[in-house]
Amino acid sequence: MDLFDAMRDRRSIRGFTDAPVSRALMEEVLAAANMAPSSMNTQPWHFHVLSGEVLENVRKGNSERMLAGVEPSREIMAHGAYEGVHRDRQVGIAKQLFAAMGIAREDKVMRQDWVMRGFRQFDAPVSVVVTYDKVLDEHGPIAVFDAGAAVYGLVLAAWAKGLGAVINGQGIMQSPVVRECADIPEDQVILTCVALGWPDEEFAANDVKATRREVSENCSFQGFDADGAGRRTPRSEAAE
Repeated sequence: MDLFDAMRDRRSIRGFTDAPVSRALMEEVLAAANMAPSSMNTQPWHFHVLSGEVLENVRKGNSERMLAGVEPSREIMAHGAYEGVHRDRQVGIAKQLFAAMGIAREDKVMRQDWVMRGFRQFDAPVSVVVTYDKVLDEHGPIAVFDAGAAVYGLVLAAWAKGLGAVINGQGIMQSPVVRECADIPEDQVILTCVALGWPDEEFAANDVKATRREVSENCSFQGFDADGAGRRTPRSEAAE
């Protein structure tokens, strides 16, 4: 698959078939994700690939605690309530998803069911829990930035292999459960997880693709010629 095609066509997949994903395929996908760039080649990320009974235990513990009203316990700062244009975009994708699934605004039962899907990693056959080395916290947010690059590589590589994925912060809302069930070392920070599997073509939400801004809306270009050509100042000229 062409890289540009994968980047344009990829979308978040939230409904999966029951077909298993092999360890060999996951290793191939993760080998590609491991090629992500990182600050000073620190490579701070770790991937904990969960399936079978281990993943079911995470789903169960995560869901039970949330239904019991236990406060979320994530290991990174919560994003809080978005405002302004960011809130508008958050609401926009929610409206797209609910419309696709036929969930009315007043249907509290179905809305709650949708929320619980997220806590269950959307019932995917695989969940990749992403962590980074805790010691790097003292260097600021750069390790999170680097891990994010690796996660994007992961979902692109999965898409290129016909797999669907969704980056899913809900799946690690109860991080103590995830840490215990997945035996994650204490010297790693749980960042997020990626629900992954074979897309269910009958699941309506899988057709939803979030809208994106045009390049003209979020990019600025400085120092280009009037005709748009890039220009590199010769060293001799720059030294004058």
